[in-house]
Amino acid sequence: MTSLPNPDNRPLLIGPPTGPETPFPFRMEGKVISGFGRGSKELGIPTANLPVDDETTWIKNIDSGIYFGWASLKLPASHPNSVLYQKPPTSEPVMEPVSAAVPQQRQQSELSAKEEKERDQQTGQWQIYPMVMSIGYNPFYKNTVRSAEVHVLEKFGADFYGVEMRLLITGFIRNEKDYSGLEALIADIEFDCEVARHSLARKGWRVRELGVVQGEEGGLDGGWLVR
Repeated sequence: MTSLPNPDNRPLLIGPPTGPETPFPFRMEGKVISGFGRGSKELGIPTANLPVDDETTWIKNIDSGIYFGWASLKLPASHPNSVLYQKPPTSEPVMEPVSAAVPQQRQQSELSAKEEKERDQQTGQWQIYPMVMSIGYNPFYKNTVRSAEVHVLEKFGADFYGVEMRLLITGFIRNEKDYSGLEALIADIEFDCEVARHSLARKGWRVRELGVVQGEEGGLDGGWLVR
C-alpha cells in the first residue's frame, strides 16, 4: 500500500473489482498538443494535452475533475520509448583531411536525417499505458478554457507532440478543487496516480491487450485502443 500523505482519507481503490460501471468507460482520441507548460516545469508531472470538443456529448455533460484509465500512443519508430526503436550505432571517429571529412560528414548527416524521417513515416505501433487525467478548468491556476490534461504513468525519453493518442477512461477519482499552495496540489496529484495504479491493477480493470500480467490476463476489452 502507498505511504503517500492522505489527509482526507481518500480511498486507494475506485469501483468494484469486477470492472468499470455505467456510464464508463468513455473514449477520447486526438493528436497530442502543447498545453500550458506547467506540468513538467512547476509540478514535475508531465502532461499530454488533447483538444476538448464541447460538442462531444459525454465531455459536455461530464463533471470537471480527475479521471483514470488507459492511454495508447502510436509512437513513431524514432521515439526512444517505441518498441520499434533502434538505437543508432556508435563508431569510432575516423581522422581524415578536412577537405574530405566535411563533405562526407554532411552527406552522412543528410543520410541519417533521411533515414530517421523514413522511420517516422512507418506505421508505428500502439502502446498501452495506465493514465490519470484532469478534465476541467484547474481552479488553482484559474484557467478560463476547459482542458483535458493526461499524465501517462510511464517515464518517456522524449516528448510526443503530434502523436496520436487514444484514451479509455474507466473511472472518476475526485472533483477538481483549489489549493492553498503548490505542495498541496502536487500531493493530491501524486495520490491520484497511486489510486489509478492500484485500481487498474485489478483483473476487471486491466485491459486484455496487455497480455498476461503477473500470471493473470486482464478482463477489460481494450481493443479500441489498438485498432
